[in-house]
Amino acid sequence: MRTNIEIDDKLMADVMAIGGFKTKREAVEEGLRLIKRRKAYDALLAARGTLHWDDSEEHWVKVRAERAAGLAAEPGHASADAAQVTAELVVQEPVAPYELASPAATKSARKPRTAAPGAKRVTKGAAA
Repeated sequence: MRTNIEIDDKLMADVMAIGGFKTKREAVEEGLRLIKRRKAYDALLAARGTLHWDDSEEHWVKVRAERAAGLAAEPGHASADAAQVTAELVVQEPVAPYELASPAATKSARKPRTAAPGAKRVTKGAAA
């Protein structure tokens, strides 16, 4: 939509510099998006304290059992036991993409120090 508006030049220059915008249009559109998002944020803040999240293992066991029962009630499923097994197979433990070496393995992998070629080894108390 084409619209002509009067905008403070100093304000627009400051906003374009801070936001890294190349055009005035980019700056104005981002400002409008920000106002639109603000309404959603206000709704989330209004819901603060009214939502409950139970992350306990007992809760998830109950949820999986309820899902399994729902799957068993659908036509085409053999039994509640099969649905329970299917629901349990879906849950996976996270796996680290790397392994940590044990401290003993790290020490044994180190090379012993060697003297530079042609260097003399001096022991304490020996005459040079």
